[in-house]
Amino acid sequence: MTSGSPYARAIGDRMPHLHPDLQRYFSAIEDGHVGVGEGVFDRVGTRKRWMRPLLRPLQIRGVLVSGWHRDVRFRIENRLVAGRVIAERTLALPDGSWIMRDAVALKPHGRLVDELGEPATIAASFDTHVSDGALVLESRAVGIRLGWMHVRVPAFVAPTVRLIERFDAASGRQRVDVTITMPLIGRIYEYGGSFDYRIERENA
Repeated sequence: MTSGSPYARAIGDRMPHLHPDLQRYFSAIEDGHVGVGEGVFDRVGTRKRWMRPLLRPLQIRGVLVSGWHRDVRFRIENRLVAGRVIAERTLALPDGSWIMRDAVALKPHGRLVDELGEPATIAASFDTHVSDGALVLESRAVGIRLGWMHVRVPAFVAPTVRLIERFDAASGRQRVDVTITMPLIGRIYEYGGSFDYRIERENA
């Protein structure tokens, strides 16, 4: 087995308080295996029309979707590589498939750091909470990579990213909800949906 999952190390002794499906989702993935989730986002993108052209460069880099869409089929593939979870989400958007890539690692300060995009463009560090069987991540800082420089966004203008990963008893599926909110502006981006998850041998 590869190095432990950064999620599992961040959650620590709170792991038994997660729903069993989430315990499996956030645990380590064996070498030669991939975690595969397939489902539907009931919403993804930004409701603010004026934000869409501003977010377009981030869509090109695989960070987020700059439009607004409903009922979008998606597939996620998770791999554990050198202690990082490398995720690739393929969304079936109306104008074709679009891929979001990110890499999550546990840093020495004890927080999860998620680097998004290809190449890595946005990085956010998160506090980790377990609540009612769900995992809740709340951003503490957000940075932008400009060439070889990594610039931290000042706190008074930095967006707040919140992720809730939980098990939905009504549908019997795992559910994820993400929101990005900016001071004075409000919510600028969101996605949410449910999916089934399995771990299978690579190239099976």
